[in-house]
Amino acid sequence: MSASGGTKAIVAALLANGAIAVAKFVAYVFTGSSSMLAEAVHSVADAGNQALLLVGGRRAARDRTPQHPFGYGRERYFYAFVVAVVLFTIGAIFSLYEGWHKISDPHPVESPQWAFGVLIFAIIAEIFSFRTAIRESNLVRGNQSWISFIRRSKAPELPVVLLEDLGALLGLIFALFGVSMAVITGDGVWDGVGTLMIGVLLAVIAVVLALETKSLLIGEGASPESEQRIVAALEGSPEVSRLIHLRTLHLGPEELLVAAKIAVRHDDTAAAIAAGIDAAERRIREAEPMARVIYLEPDIYQSSPAESR
Repeated sequence: MSASGGTKAIVAALLANGAIAVAKFVAYVFTGSSSMLAEAVHSVADAGNQALLLVGGRRAARDRTPQHPFGYGRERYFYAFVVAVVLFTIGAIFSLYEGWHKISDPHPVESPQWAFGVLIFAIIAEIFSFRTAIRESNLVRGNQSWISFIRRSKAPELPVVLLEDLGALLGLIFALFGVSMAVITGDGVWDGVGTLMIGVLLAVIAVVLALETKSLLIGEGASPESEQRIVAALEGSPEVSRLIHLRTLHLGPEELLVAAKIAVRHDDTAAAIAAGIDAAERRIREAEPMARVIYLEPDIYQSSPAESR
C-alpha cells in the first residue's frame, strides 16, 4: 500500500479527533454527562493513537544498523499494537467504569443543548475523517471485502484508522442515544447505559486490533498472490531446474524477505550457478517489487522413492 495514503488518513483522523476532544470536554463541563466524558476520553485516546502511528511510520523509515540488519520496518506493527492496548486501557476501561459509576449514582443531564450541539458537530467531523480513510483504503483494497482487507493488510495504519473511525461514529451514536433518553425520561441511568455501550464497543475494537497486529508482530509471510508471483518467477527461470522449498516473511508492510532452496543442474560450474542465482533474483524483484531481501540456496535435487515410482 502507499505509505502516503496511510499518512493522509492518519492526519485527517488526528485533526478531527483533536477538535472533537476539545468540544466534548467543553460539553461535559456544561452538562455533567458521563457519555460526553467517555466520548471526550475516547477522542483523546484516538488522537494519541494517531500520533503513535505517525511516530511508528517515521521510526520504521530508519536505515538498517548492525544491531538491526533487516531494518526497522516492523516498528509500524509494534506501534499499531500499542494503539490497541491504549484504546483498551484508556478508552474501554475508563468508559466501562464511568458508565457503572453513573448507573450507581445517576443524575440528570444539565444544559443538554450543549451535548446535542457537540455530538452533531463531532458526527460531521468523524464522517469527514472516516470518508478519507475509506477513500485511501479503496486505492489499495482491490477486490477484497472490508473484513478481508482489515485481516490481510500488511500495512497496519489504514485498518487501524478505519476501525477507530468506525468506533468513533458508533460511539457518538451511543452517546446521542444515552443523552437523548436521559433528557426524555429525566432518568440519568440512561446516560450511564450509553457510556457502558461505548466501553463495550471500544473493548471489542481493541481486541480485534490486538489480534491482527499480534499476528503481524510475530511475523506473517507473503500473501498467496505475492507467493504465486515469486514461485512463477523462480520456476520460469531457465537457470532453476526446480523449486525445492520457499519461505517468505514481511520485514515491514512494503518489504519482503524471500528465502528459497532451488535445484540446479549437477554439471553446472560455480560461475554458472552464481550467474543463474543473480538472474533468478532479478526475475523475483521484477515480479514482486516488495521482495527486497532475497536469499537463494542452490542444491542438487534428488527425488524421494515415493516420487520416483
